[in-house]
Amino acid sequence: MCWSATADLVAGVGIAAIGVACVSQLRRARDLPLAALPLLLGAHQVIESVVWRSGGGAGPATMAWAVMALPLLAVWVPLGVLLAAPPTARRGLAVAAAAGLATAGALTYALATRPVTAEIRGHTLGYVLDLPHSPLIIAGYLLATVGSLLLGGDPLLRLLGVLVAAGAVICVVLWRLEFISTWCAFAAVVSVVMLGWVRRRPEGPAPPRVPAWRPMSR
Repeated sequence: MCWSATADLVAGVGIAAIGVACVSQLRRARDLPLAALPLLLGAHQVIESVVWRSGGGAGPATMAWAVMALPLLAVWVPLGVLLAAPPTARRGLAVAAAAGLATAGALTYALATRPVTAEIRGHTLGYVLDLPHSPLIIAGYLLATVGSLLLGGDPLLRLLGVLVAAGAVICVVLWRLEFISTWCAFAAVVSVVMLGWVRRRPEGPAPPRVPAWRPMSR
């Protein structure tokens, strides 16, 4: 796949449509954040198509893309998995969620105090942000996003985590300078697994029955 404004727009609309299908088939309210993940990632790709058309740079679309890719996903994914997970998996997920919150705080501070720019590099986009302690922040980010999926206690979430982790390795090897852009695009595409996850989720608890009113006998 060659990335371009058109490719990102088409992929984003398609992934967002899958997100709408996930949300419309939702059975439990606590699954909503995770079920809406393809919707978020689809919107993310649509925003990147705007970055392409603006020629990169440091405009509002670049900042919106960076906010969604960095602090927002670092919080959204682990908290979504934590809400949907069975009680037996929640202890490990609490660690991933804490890592996500700490990482999101550091990334938010970096975005607020340092410029972020996008550069068109052939068929990819590179995003440049001067991150202090970048190895530690990257480790926390991957623990929050990939780690929470692997620890989610569900086979399809585990599969999604494996696919996203494999995508991270491939993107680092092939597109080191454009890692975050290509990896987010890969994550958006494989998030179609979420539709199967939503369809397999159990029904939520039935609402309590209200006893029928009967006149009191004398």
